[in-house]
Amino acid sequence: MHTPLVVLGGGPGGYAAAFLAADEGLEVTIVESESRLGGTCLLRGCIPSKALLHVARVISEVDELRHDWGVTYQERPQIDVDAIRARKDKVIENLTGGLAGLAKRRNVTVIRARGSFIDSTTLKLEGDDASIPEGGKLTFDHCILATGSVPAMPAAFDIGSDKVMDSTGALQLADIPKTMLVVGGGYIGLEMGSVYASLGSQVTIVELSEGLLPGADRDLVKPLAKRIDKLVDGRVWLNTKVGSMSIADDGRVEVTFEGPGKFGHERFDRVLVSIGRRPVTQGIGLENTKVVVTPRGFVECDSQQRTADPHILAIGDIAGDPMLAHKATHEGRVAAEVVAGKPAAFDKVAIPAVVFTDPEIAWAGLTELEAKRDGIEVEVAIYPWAASGRAQALGRTEGLTKWLVEPATQRVLGCGIVGAGAGELIAEAALAIEMGCEVTDITETVHAHPTLSETMMNAGEVFHGTATEIYKPKRKPADAAS
Repeated sequence: MHTPLVVLGGGPGGYAAAFLAADEGLEVTIVESESRLGGTCLLRGCIPSKALLHVARVISEVDELRHDWGVTYQERPQIDVDAIRARKDKVIENLTGGLAGLAKRRNVTVIRARGSFIDSTTLKLEGDDASIPEGGKLTFDHCILATGSVPAMPAAFDIGSDKVMDSTGALQLADIPKTMLVVGGGYIGLEMGSVYASLGSQVTIVELSEGLLPGADRDLVKPLAKRIDKLVDGRVWLNTKVGSMSIADDGRVEVTFEGPGKFGHERFDRVLVSIGRRPVTQGIGLENTKVVVTPRGFVECDSQQRTADPHILAIGDIAGDPMLAHKATHEGRVAAEVVAGKPAAFDKVAIPAVVFTDPEIAWAGLTELEAKRDGIEVEVAIYPWAASGRAQALGRTEGLTKWLVEPATQRVLGCGIVGAGAGELIAEAALAIEMGCEVTDITETVHAHPTLSETMMNAGEVFHGTATEIYKPKRKPADAAS
């Protein structure tokens, strides 16, 4: 069997590439080892986790009404784990069904098989699905490599028990354990830890570094850390290493700790290991091609997603950080256009990142940590949500919005937000940064009142010293851009 274009991997980058290539008139085949399209994001990542986070957030809102607004209920919410799991699975089913329909309407061939490279133009297909061609080989002119990533699990933690889970296991929601340890204070650990804590587990979070979300600006993390600490009853152990894990005589997981946060050992009903992800570039025959793989396991590619092999392009998690579904989607579209002969390139200035905890954290463009690290001069303008009428009405005043501005040009270089719905607000910032907007472009745009989106404008007014709800002296003429 031969196809002009094969996409190896049916995740958000892979199916986006395949569908656009088909729209451009190319004959396309997707090779996907899963029974359904969608990849990690849809099947066991972004979508199911957000469905569960929605449940956690509503439970939290009920508690806020009870404690802060004088609204009382006769009893606490009752958790039906089977119903929650079924609802989550229904969301996945609806979306994967939609993708299957779109592939069919676009005449994209989908082969359910595990693919590996025999050489630069041939894939070996393994599996028992009827869609695999006779002989188990597929030749191609071009391949878009989109094999994604999997959760990292250190050998010391892989003790052969389902009570030690990665993010995939945690999302299966087998039960609500009485006690649960989350190893890693990154976004996956905090999101899933929040879900289980809201559903009734006593959650403990252990983090090797001195703070949660090590890659994010500290002023954004601070409100979240405070709320997380309250949610888990102060059981956040920082600067602490997990030494070992084993199954104790009572069937629980015994974990040893070394550090100021916790020293000694403790037992937990379940453990979630969330210390990052690794790209899937091993075991797929890349050594039989000219593709270059870095020591970290990423595939080297240029701005057109081309690898060192002229027949193969790479997108998504295997193409380098950040490992985000929306980055994969845009890279997939670039790769499809390149194969179709168009002059496309991935040259994005701002790739937004969102941590879907409560409160959410979002940022785009340059961060303060990056500015300090790279010696980039910026002026930071912060608008506290305590001055926002909408935030006051919601009872969510812990947030803030900030712009990072280039002093000489007043061009916005970065934005950070922490607060309810930050992930929805960051899109305006990504657009502004991508377009090279100046602060005045933000402040002169009329924002609806009362909304949290106003804080984007208000933070720009803080830069100019013209914010109505807070006092900050105006910028002196000498400080203004020439």
